[in-house]
Amino acid sequence: MDATTALGRETEIYNDYVKGWKEKGGKVVGYSCVATPVEIIEAAGLLPYRIKALGNPDTELADGEMSLFNCSFCRACLQLGLDGTYDFLDGLIETNGCDHLRAMFENWQHRKSLDFFFYLKVPHFFRDDSLAYFEEQLGQMKDLMEEKSAARVSDEALEEAMLGWEVVREKWRELSELREMDEPKVRGSEAIALEVGGSSMRSADFAHMLSRFIEEKKGAAGTRPAARLMFCGPATDEVEWFEEIERLGAVVVADALCFGARAFTHPPRGEGPPLHRLAETYLSSIYCPRMYKEYARRRELIMETARRAKVDGAIYLYNKFCDLHGVDSVLVRRDLEKAGIPVLVLEKEYSARADIGRVKTRVQAFMERIGGGA
Repeated sequence: MDATTALGRETEIYNDYVKGWKEKGGKVVGYSCVATPVEIIEAAGLLPYRIKALGNPDTELADGEMSLFNCSFCRACLQLGLDGTYDFLDGLIETNGCDHLRAMFENWQHRKSLDFFFYLKVPHFFRDDSLAYFEEQLGQMKDLMEEKSAARVSDEALEEAMLGWEVVREKWRELSELREMDEPKVRGSEAIALEVGGSSMRSADFAHMLSRFIEEKKGAAGTRPAARLMFCGPATDEVEWFEEIERLGAVVVADALCFGARAFTHPPRGEGPPLHRLAETYLSSIYCPRMYKEYARRRELIMETARRAKVDGAIYLYNKFCDLHGVDSVLVRRDLEKAGIPVLVLEKEYSARADIGRVKTRVQAFMERIGGGA
């Protein structure tokens, strides 16, 4: 069995990896935002698990807690928290990413009362006072992880965890190079599937999974795509959407997605104590519209990625009622098209299979517009 087949696509929330961890007596901490330093969780001997819905279409229980005017991805995740699917979690870390996300976490905690719950307050801009505040927040998070794991989170343990996740990010950069080739050896759907699967692993195992996949793909033949596309937008774990679009002949050679490249944009380690470096690294690399005054940096990242990957066009895909990305899509579209890169903006409901046909029709028309249609 080759690495691609062996890795497969994650279909279970409580997967075999997590089951094995729990059977050994390990604890699991759920989080959602890329602003959450997983290194602190790992240094405490706990398993960081990024909350996902894996295309869950049911929101009946969640709809009793959050209105239908809230993001359907958040409601789908809340549903899995309320119906018991996520009962294997020992704790949750909330962040103030957006009002929809906060409503999800707070209703979840109110209804389920997990063993522990921590609200990590992430500043909305990067400057000296916000950095000092965020470092203080990380100190409080570290104290709680120590209490719940009964293990001291020493500087040495933090350094080891930080090094482990640096290896993961370096492997992701290698993976991206294979996506960006003139004849890509890795498809966007494969990359996102790896991120979705790896987001419930510890760093060493995630890095090993990426290494296996990369080594196999290095010797594989590339594909000459009908269109080289870039995806922008929020968190999406719906690998099926990427697969369907790539079946049209396109290859998603790059992305600026929250469940994707935006999780791996951290700069090289700086100087100072590990907690300070973590605060600086994370706060300086949140390329999300929640960062009010950081659009220029986000635009620069998107432009640089698009040019490096030689994209023919970009698709900005977001879920209905996502206010942050709905506004951001206007700015990104304006600036990419000024740079000569056509943009298609798509709004959809999370997990709505009926939307796939409509989206594929619009993508086909977009590919014809940029010269990549059949």
